Amino acid sequence: MITIESLIRTASGMASGVIAVAAAHDEEVLKAVCEAKRKNIANAILVGNVIRIKSILSELGEEDSGFELIQADSDADCAAKAVSAVRSGRANLLMKGILNTADLMRAVLDKENGIRTQRLISHVMLYQPAGYRLMAVTDGGMNPFPDLAKKTEILENAAITMKSIGFGRLYAACICGDRKSTRLNSSHRSLSLGFRRQYAACICGAETVNPKIQSMVDAQELAGMSERWSKYDMQVYGPVGLDLAVSREACAHKKYNAPGAGMADILLVPNYEVGNAMGKAMSLFGGAKSAGIIVGTKVPIVLVSRSDNAETKLASIAFGAVAARG
Repeated sequence: MITIESLIRTASGMASGVIAVAAAHDEEVLKAVCEAKRKNIANAILVGNVIRIKSILSELGEEDSGFELIQADSDADCAAKAVSAVRSGRANLLMKGILNTADLMRAVLDKENGIRTQRLISHVMLYQPAGYRLMAVTDGGMNPFPDLAKKTEILENAAITMKSIGFGRLYAACICGDRKSTRLNSSHRSLSLGFRRQYAACICGAETVNPKIQSMVDAQELAGMSERWSKYDMQVYGPVGLDLAVSREACAHKKYNAPGAGMADILLVPNYEVGNAMGKAMSLFGGAKSAGIIVGTKVPIVLVSRSDNAETKLASIAFGAVAARG
């Protein structure tokens, strides 16, 4: 079973290259970067206020000679120079330091100097609340109010990412709410030898499809795209509610028995606000360990909240390193 700890163990010793850190002049960022270097996950190019970076490294008892340091005088300058290090091939991971996501993404999306691809850019955040297994929440960081087409691409990005970190066969589900609206097909009854099925869910707020609520309609549409998902070895079902996605007890009480019910591995949220709030609730109230990256760009982008601690940032570096290798 994949956990946050197992991701860090897998990444350790991989020597997966170099992380370009935009606005690295932050203690928690530098703690994570130094630990990633000690564990031989990756080295780093540190972009930002060099005087401050050196001071923090000294306070941490670390030598600055082990890193490439690049002076940058503003958040925009930090972002541009870190992205440039990726474009030039000197780094194969990008990391958000102590700057706004918007400032970093402007450099990432720059038409002439950025690192975007033809794929939709989306955020995949792994959470492991106490007493629960690892779950991926997408997209709580990049796409504010995705339509059906974007949700389709967000699910595809999640499928690719989860496979890249070691999930064998990936099945997805759309969470909204009611077994009466859940579409099932024969592939739910097939077992893959050597692998436990993986399931995902698209979060709404009730089980019965209300045609006036677009997220429920979208979930039902996503469930019908079986040919679209087959190349990812992925099964989409839904809509279902959050309780029925993560709690087998709730499923038993409500007599909900769709394959994967109560055991979702991927949670597709209807919009940014739901994903952002749900993730922070898991961290703040549920004590969840977490790790997050942006996918759909030329390299994974390690991106979590500026308020996250060094442990979360290290886990995110490991997540990005394993995903890039995978």
